[in-house]
Amino acid sequence: MPSPSFPHRWITALASLGLLGALVLTLALATSAAWAQPSGGPYGPVAQSYPVPKAAHVYFVAPDGRPEAPGTTLAQPTTLEAAVARVVTGDAIVLRGGTYRTGGLQLNQAVTLQPYLSEVPVLKGTREATEWEALGHNVWRTKWTRLFPAQPLGWWRADREGMLTPLHRFNNDMVFIDGEPLLSAGWPGEVGAQGFFIDYAQGYVYIGTNPAGRLVEITAHDIALHRPSREVHGKPSDRRGYTLRGLTFTQYAYRALDIEGKKPSARVSEEPTDDPVGPTPEAEHGKEVVGTVLEHVTITHCSRVAGFFRGDGLVIRNSLISDTGTEGIYVIGSADVLLERNLIRHNNVRQLTGYYPAAVKIFNQSNRVTVRDNLLIDHPHSNGVWYDVGNRDGVFIHNHVEGTQAGLFFEISHGVTVAGNVFVNNQQGIRVLNSAGARVLHNTFVNSPVLIDRNERSAQGDHFGWHPQTGPDVHQRVGHVFAANLLVGDAALKGPLLRLEQASVTCGTVTAPMVERLDGNVYLRAGRGQPLVTWAPVPGAACQATFADLAQLRQSVPGVESTGRDAVGVTGSIFRSPELRRFELARVPEGVKPIAVAEPLRKLLGWQDATHLPGALR
Repeated sequence: MPSPSFPHRWITALASLGLLGALVLTLALATSAAWAQPSGGPYGPVAQSYPVPKAAHVYFVAPDGRPEAPGTTLAQPTTLEAAVARVVTGDAIVLRGGTYRTGGLQLNQAVTLQPYLSEVPVLKGTREATEWEALGHNVWRTKWTRLFPAQPLGWWRADREGMLTPLHRFNNDMVFIDGEPLLSAGWPGEVGAQGFFIDYAQGYVYIGTNPAGRLVEITAHDIALHRPSREVHGKPSDRRGYTLRGLTFTQYAYRALDIEGKKPSARVSEEPTDDPVGPTPEAEHGKEVVGTVLEHVTITHCSRVAGFFRGDGLVIRNSLISDTGTEGIYVIGSADVLLERNLIRHNNVRQLTGYYPAAVKIFNQSNRVTVRDNLLIDHPHSNGVWYDVGNRDGVFIHNHVEGTQAGLFFEISHGVTVAGNVFVNNQQGIRVLNSAGARVLHNTFVNSPVLIDRNERSAQGDHFGWHPQTGPDVHQRVGHVFAANLLVGDAALKGPLLRLEQASVTCGTVTAPMVERLDGNVYLRAGRGQPLVTWAPVPGAACQATFADLAQLRQSVPGVESTGRDAVGVTGSIFRSPELRRFELARVPEGVKPIAVAEPLRKLLGWQDATHLPGALR
């Protein structure tokens, strides 16, 4: 993958200095004029002052609060643990600034948790390690009782991936020195200055950096806040979600947040996504906890997942999700979900292979999930957003996605509208696999090829059991539209800009075109000698063909790209300023004209004009 671009470097620098408020402000000022679509921010948490809410009861908590204190005044704060046990629907918990080393909190009431004014409360899942024994050879160890060993789930294929990913990377323990995470090692002699090793049998943690004068933190909790759908603290669930505003959760083994569905939350050794199991009517899932809201929340450094979110009406906006393991945001069996203006970066930091990572995963019959105007960056070992297993009617609009494996992956699902997005330097901008009804309209792809494909995978004998039953069957993977997009490749990009492919085993039996409309796209390449488009199916044993230009494609596949345009060997600047992430065209290529935009799409995107150039930007 390309090295981090200019904005990514200063985003990382600002974040390392703790200047998240400056980050979002800078993003807003630097890019709002540049990007009409996506908006240009602000993305992530916006620094602000939170007035004490008007709630039935307000409980004030502080890191040094006393559990027996009433918590009803600022002068007598209680502990967070005590307040969580007391609150009922309609109450609020106001957190004073500081570090709360806590976890395993359980809350099943619709309450609000927020900071006091502009103070910064941070919930941490680690404890400080202060007692170390020097062993020589630049190795130190400490006794530790709060350990979180784990194994890959049963579907992980050790015969394929065991040579690439050592098993110790699946353990959920984490170690930090002065806030910087270390990487797990296989034995004490391998730790070096940036690693750690855990002897689970004897309960020792080993590091290769002298801990004297350093802050060493080791995970002690595998969850911050658990939202059960059953009774806790003597109260039945009110079936409504909590509201989190302005809080930071960091350094949790496994995950920070977990909202239950019908099943209890899964242990790390269990599959967390089997709720529901098999094709299920929408009315039968997503109703246990409805209406959860996260705003201006930060979740970082979780060994697996930032949060498992189950339940209809979920909203996550202006939040930072960063440095996670297999997934950042994991939405399961939910409907009418909105993710907007979030900054999501650095997923799969342990570089696990064969675990299908995604910064955002929308999974298992989640319907009408809208991902709108988010910034996803720096995911060289992870996909961006992945709709997978039986989802319907997704909406993916106005996002900027850069530096991922697949920016958007839509698999085993029915219906998604992808429009107004910018994809930059992704191994694949979009991949649509074994799905039906994907509408990909007015997007800009920069060094981000598009793949639409299908294979023989079906519900019979599948490695994942019932998963394919939730999506279209082999002969139903049709109905896609790919129109009015701008696809650009520089001289270094290899392979086609657009690939429509199917497995050879399906040749002769699956013959319907995958795409019902392919037109109005603009293909620009700086280099020469590379194919432009791959198309399937065509007659023949391989049932697919590769074309150097649109003229060849039109000859072989009548009716496609009648208004499309292509140019190879393009010289000069294509975009206004890629260095500043200005991806409007520097000049309109010859023959390219604005295209009529249907009213429903204009309404969805908030566009006023009846016509728009191909691509996301003017």
